[in-house]
Amino acid sequence: MSQRSLALLLLLLSTTTYAQQSPITQPLPPTTQLLLDAERNQLAAEAANKDYTYHVHLEQQELDHSGNPKKTTTTDSESLTIDGIRVDRVVARNGRPLTDKEAQKESDRIDKQVAKAKARREQRAAEGKPTDARGDDLLTVSRILELGTFTNPRRVDLNGRPTIVLDYAGDPNAKTRNETEKVFRDLVGTAWIDEQDHILVRGEGHFLHDFKVGGGLLLNIHQGFNFDFAATHITANIWLPATINAQGSARLLLFDGINGRIHLVTSDYRKFHSSSTIIDSNRLIGPDGQPIPNPPTPQP
Repeated sequence: MSQRSLALLLLLLSTTTYAQQSPITQPLPPTTQLLLDAERNQLAAEAANKDYTYHVHLEQQELDHSGNPKKTTTTDSESLTIDGIRVDRVVARNGRPLTDKEAQKESDRIDKQVAKAKARREQRAAEGKPTDARGDDLLTVSRILELGTFTNPRRVDLNGRPTIVLDYAGDPNAKTRNETEKVFRDLVGTAWIDEQDHILVRGEGHFLHDFKVGGGLLLNIHQGFNFDFAATHITANIWLPATINAQGSARLLLFDGINGRIHLVTSDYRKFHSSSTIIDSNRLIGPDGQPIPNPPTPQP
């Protein structure tokens, strides 16, 4: 989700009173202001996240017409940022490291992906249209609020941190300006916003209708497709992806075609700088997010 800024109403609260109240008893922040803060902080976090790399383990389970598992595939990748664009470089499939030929093909794929994203971003910028790093439409919180409503704010404890939970319901009759906005118009779900950092740390939802983006080439989601995701706290206000789960029938650019379940887990978070060298890694990550030990070397 692309997000943006603005932040004021919380200043109306007395600083002294706020400091004396516990996180459990203090008033909930105004919903609109909370969302605007989260939008601004999300952009700041994305700018900081470019300095991190991590492993991605993806398991896709294809189901038959009866809902029984038919085929399971796994992919291990290294997630990093190139020219401001987040990419996942595959290092292994189904527990087998890529061959030299496959690795070269993967490098070529990443180069093309980055080049296309940069070209799209530059073209949209020339047209005066705001986009994210990949050149996709930038959707503000203010616009999302026009496509649906956030209700029922409440405070919960999430992993030891006070968190504000909000329910979201899109308005199927809301007029959209582009294909991307249809995602929020047809979405029903729940958002968890960390109360200290004011940033989205968990979400879940499902789609009310069938719809397509790009004639179905970029996005083709069937009614009832559902998902959940969670982020993990790294340091200060840095949050990185932790897990993504989804179930249903859809075609998404990231995961190709889905007719079943996906489970994605990230791990081995590392920070690097422009002077660092990313060393090819064939380490495999298991479903628990932990590296799979290399098998022992046979003794002669």
